[in-house]
Amino acid sequence: MRRLLAAGIVLGAVLGGLGVVRAMSADAAALPPYHPTRLAKVADSRQVIVVVGKSRSSSYATVYTYQLGADGKTWSAKFPAIAARVGYAGWAWAGQRIQDSGTTPMGTFRITETFGLKNGPSTKMPWTRADANDYWVGDNRDPKTYNMFQPSAAAKRTWRTGEAERLAAYPGQYEFAAVIDYNRPAPATISWDAAHGQYVTRKPANVKRGSAIFLHVNGAGSTAGCVSLSRANVIKVLQWLDPAKLPRIVMAPTAELGKV
Repeated sequence: MRRLLAAGIVLGAVLGGLGVVRAMSADAAALPPYHPTRLAKVADSRQVIVVVGKSRSSSYATVYTYQLGADGKTWSAKFPAIAARVGYAGWAWAGQRIQDSGTTPMGTFRITETFGLKNGPSTKMPWTRADANDYWVGDNRDPKTYNMFQPSAAAKRTWRTGEAERLAAYPGQYEFAAVIDYNRPAPATISWDAAHGQYVTRKPANVKRGSAIFLHVNGAGSTAGCVSLSRANVIKVLQWLDPAKLPRIVMAPTAELGKV
């Protein structure tokens, strides 16, 4: 072991003399904190969206998009930096966030589906066309439907419409959107309840943590917890996302990126 250590020191000194060690260190130091190689939980994703908040209390953020090259090692930016808005109350850790708090959850999440009030923008992601009375439920008295899309044709709802977002009430924001997999029930546990005309799940989400966290089109200002971009940028992102590349979204203020 001592011989191996000594050999390593000698080799390091030689490479250092050639400038190799210094070059590698400089390259690593030059990478911004939101670069995928500096994020702990991107796992096997080959597409990563990073939402970087200005501070823990700010509703302003910047979005960076990265894709992994064919060599499986090199990440490159897909689009230039994108201006974004987040929750009006800033940020909260995903495991501590409270429903209706106006905060955006900090963490790393999958993106598995998209929806909108218009036809999909040629996205490879699963797309749901919402109609005038479709809802996204946030009724914490009905765990089986919490944080789930529900069609307007429900025969007998078990959730309260006053505790759900009628998607058509936000015609601009929900024209195009991607679902951020925060506090969602596992897809394998969701089934169709024909008797009530609604989706239910055997393993409900945490009804205290909030629902309906999306990447959607900008409204007039900050959001209630979602991430919003300009319409043109949402369309570009949706067209780029590919489920085969296991896209993930990383969301946190700059100071917290090393923890997500």
